[in-house]
Amino acid sequence: MVLCDHGVEARGSCSALCSVGHTVPIKAVLFDLGNTLVGYYTSAEFPSVLRRCVRQCWEAQGWSGDASREEALFERALQLNQERPDCAVRPLGERLRELFDSQGALDDRALANLGAAFMRPIFDLARPDPQTPNVLEGLRQRGIKTAIVSNTPWGSPSSVWRTELARHGLLERVDAVVFCVDVGWRKPHRAPFDRALALLDVAPMDAVFVGDDPRWDVAGAKNAGVRPVLLTSRASAGLETVESLEDVIRLVDEASL
Repeated sequence: MVLCDHGVEARGSCSALCSVGHTVPIKAVLFDLGNTLVGYYTSAEFPSVLRRCVRQCWEAQGWSGDASREEALFERALQLNQERPDCAVRPLGERLRELFDSQGALDDRALANLGAAFMRPIFDLARPDPQTPNVLEGLRQRGIKTAIVSNTPWGSPSSVWRTELARHGLLERVDAVVFCVDVGWRKPHRAPFDRALALLDVAPMDAVFVGDDPRWDVAGAKNAGVRPVLLTSRASAGLETVESLEDVIRLVDEASL
């Protein structure tokens, strides 16, 4: 999940779930976070979210109000919202230094304050899927291991996202959590998936990955040899899809027959 990471706005799929014929028992289910387990923003909402993030940083530093300068910073932020072609993570601190370098040198404390301010509007948007707790508990009761594998907005630190997971009661409900910054590579690179599978001690062929975005989630799972399942309400030819998180339980149960 990054600020420009989610282009699939709707969730769901065919009437219940669309399978492409997999019959291998499932030992682990890996989930994306943003707009899969917890909703944050759609791609269409991105500019306004980013603008609020920049404004929060500006206000946190107590800089004087200057509409033209704030607009220039916002335009610069849009330019910085580019990921590296090789999927290497660009850390939040690095981007914030580039964004605010004209305001003078930033010490570690100022940079930490900016980072917290930048993330506040994003966390304020959180809308946990009400099905999430029951689905994770249902998988645990079935002996299925679970993990969250997610990108983070602007390479924000995994520590703040683990706090966010704990805030929604999710951290203790999964067996492993891997964010892109933990491995230095963003989805669709296979590294985050490989780390999660290693933590779970599960082979790629024995796992599925559930996410909302074909670009990062489906492609990333395929790169790691993991079976991808797309959470979407749109017809997706050639892809296995589910219309809700509850359908993941059905998928697991059908694979065990």
